[in-house]
Amino acid sequence: MTTTPTVPRSTGTGARPTDGGRPVVPATGRLQPLGLAQVRITGGFWAERQEVNRTATLAHIERWLEDEGWLGNFDAVARGDVSTTRRGREFSDSEVYKLLEAMAWELGRRPDDALERRFAAIVRRVAAAQAPDGYVCTRFGNPGQPARYSDLEWGHELYVQGHLMQAAVARVRTGHPDDLLVEVARRSADHVCETFGPDGRRGVCGHAEVEVALAELGRALDEPRYVRQAALFVERRGHGTLADIEWGRAYYQDDVPVREATVFRGHAVRANYLAAGAVDVAVETGDDALVAAVARQWERTQATRTYVTGGQGSHHQDEAFGDDFVLPPDRAYSETCASIGSVMVAWRLLLAQGDPRYADAVERALFNVVATSPARDGRAFYYANTLHQRVPGEPAAPDQVSKRAESSLRAPWFEVSCCPPNVARTFASLAGYVATVDDGGVQLHQYAPSEVRATLPSGEAVALEVETGYPADGRVRVRVTEAPERWALTLRVPAWSGSAVLVVDDGPARRAPVGTVAVPDLRPGSVVTLELDVAPRFLVPDERVDAVRGCVAVQRGPEVLCVESVDLPDGRDVADLRVDPSVPPREEDGRVVVRGLLVDPPSAPWPYAPLEDGAPARAAGGADPAGTAVDVPLVPYHEWAERGPSTMRVWLPTV
Repeated sequence: MTTTPTVPRSTGTGARPTDGGRPVVPATGRLQPLGLAQVRITGGFWAERQEVNRTATLAHIERWLEDEGWLGNFDAVARGDVSTTRRGREFSDSEVYKLLEAMAWELGRRPDDALERRFAAIVRRVAAAQAPDGYVCTRFGNPGQPARYSDLEWGHELYVQGHLMQAAVARVRTGHPDDLLVEVARRSADHVCETFGPDGRRGVCGHAEVEVALAELGRALDEPRYVRQAALFVERRGHGTLADIEWGRAYYQDDVPVREATVFRGHAVRANYLAAGAVDVAVETGDDALVAAVARQWERTQATRTYVTGGQGSHHQDEAFGDDFVLPPDRAYSETCASIGSVMVAWRLLLAQGDPRYADAVERALFNVVATSPARDGRAFYYANTLHQRVPGEPAAPDQVSKRAESSLRAPWFEVSCCPPNVARTFASLAGYVATVDDGGVQLHQYAPSEVRATLPSGEAVALEVETGYPADGRVRVRVTEAPERWALTLRVPAWSGSAVLVVDDGPARRAPVGTVAVPDLRPGSVVTLELDVAPRFLVPDERVDAVRGCVAVQRGPEVLCVESVDLPDGRDVADLRVDPSVPPREEDGRVVVRGLLVDPPSAPWPYAPLEDGAPARAAGGADPAGTAVDVPLVPYHEWAERGPSTMRVWLPTV
């Protein structure tokens, strides 16, 4: 049975006045987020990536969109010859919209006249392609093309319009509610509501995205009709509305209603986008049961279907989750977009429920997947993120389009280039995922050098300066520069920190337990210092993860580490390394080092040998597990392949 939750009615006359550059603005919840207007990342790891994003990545994406004709498709619609000239996949419009979203967040973060002109020029080209009734798509519905919504399973029409709406949300929330982009998106949303509303077609899109987009646009424009349509799409999902396919309806989450599902399944990006939209609908309509349903699915997904890096998706053919504990490192798909989707879900659940585990998950995915995708120069990317590279990859040509997951090293562009603009919009809006407020005060969830200016629900102001070398070191120093009489600063203590110590002003040090620690009634001039334990440590997998049984991984602070063949002597391969887990990893000259053996791989006509009675297992050919002792330096996983082609692995076999 499909139900439509009640949403308060409004005149829908404009944007909410206090959005402040927040990517997510829930009507209710345990926490309320701060946005780009309240949080500024001033240095360190994430500021460096934001600067590369601003100065290199945005222009790189724009050039490729132009060169590949994906921007030109909108011009072709306006000219009337798109049926013979169109280029790119059916969903290529969405990459243009994600670029616009990234530009909008960046302009909100740091105004730039030249970027503003480039943004406006692209918007005009999109607007010129919009039909009088609000429909906009360069692949369907134009003369000489298939009819509108004639392929809901694979056509992506609602998906791409969803990304248009999300770009408009960014523009509204950075202070431009009357922008042309917002007008285009509003007309598109009106068209979608008219076409797929309660009295229209009972369809859903094969790729979830419009759900989260409609919910956020409804919030941004104070238009509950859009939220009601998002709720309709969420409730329709899982009733066999879409045609069955070779991977089953679970591929696009049309096998089980959202409320009845027990775990995220199918295509990993689709699953996360749908879950994010479901949480948005739930908190906007006061549907606690729906929030709880998504939270249960998230918990099992984290426990059984998520890689140590935070990556998700172990199937290449359908870009999908595998069954529980099917997490092979060398076949990890771990699509960059899936981890961005997982950040979207975890952040929404954090706002709804306040559990710091969600912030831990955001951190894990950001440092170990999202930050891994782009090269240092911001002009090449990973689409998929393997945890084990068996052969050195082939460098991608800087002027050629690569196959998506088949690129074994970062590539400048892909036939399916969803990931580069997805990374760009995430980095540009990253300050919106740092801090929150509630009736009791301010909460810091992600650590970076930053300035925070918050207004509490009481109307009182709080201002903070955060100093830290995170993640290189675990010291987080927060200075209070403005504060009311009664409030509390809450800091997250990540689950990876073996111990944590809190010092307030010059007072005694006290232990800070994993989870959160609150410091009440701070005054201007007060300094709170949190010392997190970022010492490297071995991790062992659940025994049910068959592919890595008998292996260890190394984590330092929030960063998962890996070994690369370029750090092994004499051109040895990572397959030859066995780590000694009895010797803890240590830091030496700024790098983490592990003790191990380099063994000579046996040569045998058959790779299987009998287990000798009463003797330890030996490799085929009878070789003893002896070799050359070696100390091996590791690198953060997000830095792998920056020094050229190499073999690499995260999970390390033990002696």
